[in-house]
Amino acid sequence: MIYGQVRLHLVKKGAETRRRSHTRQPRQKAGRFNVNIKGRKWPVVVIVCVTVFAALLFIAQDPRTLHVRSRVAATDPDFPDYIAALIDVPVTHGDAFDVLRNGDEFYASMLAAVKEARKRILFETYNYNKGEAGELFTNALAEAAKRGVDVRLVLDAFGASSPPPNLDARIESVGGKVLWFNQVRLRSIESQNTRTHRKLLVVDGEIAFTGGAGVADHWLGHAQDPDHWRDTQFKITGPAVRLLEACFYENWLEAGGEGAPDLQHRAGDGPGNSSTLVVWSNPVGGVSNVKQLYLYSIASARHTIDIQSPYFVPDASALAALYEARARGVRVRILSDGDVTDAKSVKHATRHTYQRLLDAGMEVYEYQPTMMHAKIMTVDGVWSVVGSGNFDNRSLELNDEITVAVFDPDLGRRVKTHFEADLAKSKHWLSEDWKKRPWHWKVREFLWGILGEVF
Repeated sequence: MIYGQVRLHLVKKGAETRRRSHTRQPRQKAGRFNVNIKGRKWPVVVIVCVTVFAALLFIAQDPRTLHVRSRVAATDPDFPDYIAALIDVPVTHGDAFDVLRNGDEFYASMLAAVKEARKRILFETYNYNKGEAGELFTNALAEAAKRGVDVRLVLDAFGASSPPPNLDARIESVGGKVLWFNQVRLRSIESQNTRTHRKLLVVDGEIAFTGGAGVADHWLGHAQDPDHWRDTQFKITGPAVRLLEACFYENWLEAGGEGAPDLQHRAGDGPGNSSTLVVWSNPVGGVSNVKQLYLYSIASARHTIDIQSPYFVPDASALAALYEARARGVRVRILSDGDVTDAKSVKHATRHTYQRLLDAGMEVYEYQPTMMHAKIMTVDGVWSVVGSGNFDNRSLELNDEITVAVFDPDLGRRVKTHFEADLAKSKHWLSEDWKKRPWHWKVREFLWGILGEVF
């Protein structure tokens, strides 16, 4: 983005200079890309563009609609072991979770953990932007490295494209290490659509944080206005932290990192009350384990499903699971962002699904005060699925994500309290009202809906 902005500035400046000099040179339209198509070349360009577009749609489509069933209900104490066996991940017991609502809570807790670190800090995130939040974290991480703490960062080269000034030098000059995931290179251009969307901070192998928040100023505050987002992070202690550390080292190695992973062995269960599955994904053949987790979780519902996701673009398999849940009499509530969003195109694609959801008897809400960025699903009040993934094809099939599923009625109650508070600030769309929306909404929804599974 910085390169594009500089180029745009130079093009505009050059155009102004030509106008002032009153030369007869042809004016070039200002913009990031200047394409001059002469003669009969334009049909070839159109054909190529249409071919690429069609190929992207073909690749993104769900190759087969999966119809998942669960013989065990989410409320059954055996459910964590049941689903763990199905998706081939371990279960940890005795974990504890703190629900941190908005930046005032989660940034304070995360920074406190960094400042108290004594051994190691592992931090992987998609967004790490310049600004007040970026300075707070960069300074805290640099101070930790000065104390002799092993500080390792993995940042997505696309999502963190506008980092704090001299970020690498400030961390590495005091002994830390910053790696960039999937930097743009010609020899790896085919993999550039794959990003690490994980939000993961692990401190001393004892405390972990995950959820929807990266590092940027719009996460500061308490969602008090449209410039400050509504989001949730989860602080985790217990044996599950070891698995979250293991997740970090996967992309540490992929980004070129060296050094043996330092994972503490924990004997027995932790002091908490939760049973936990830690699931991470990256693009692979077949169905990802994160997608399977979501599908089996929906299939296990017998009473309620509450989904909170800013980008809600379910594929055919997810829609089938939700329809079948409704057929069983399950109450399904979906809370997404509203007109205050950072991705209007995805918002239109999300709205393209509303009529089908409403016709099936699901409840649809849009958060009104600001951008709603939390990613949480709860089933029957006891099974919570949280982490970095959105309820869309990009998170379930393309991105590297971290997802934590928790069997804990107490956590379910706390999450539901926040969900109900968010619903109170949301617009509830009814089927008859949604049908009356303006015609130009319908056109935009249809056009962007075509790209739904690309998002």
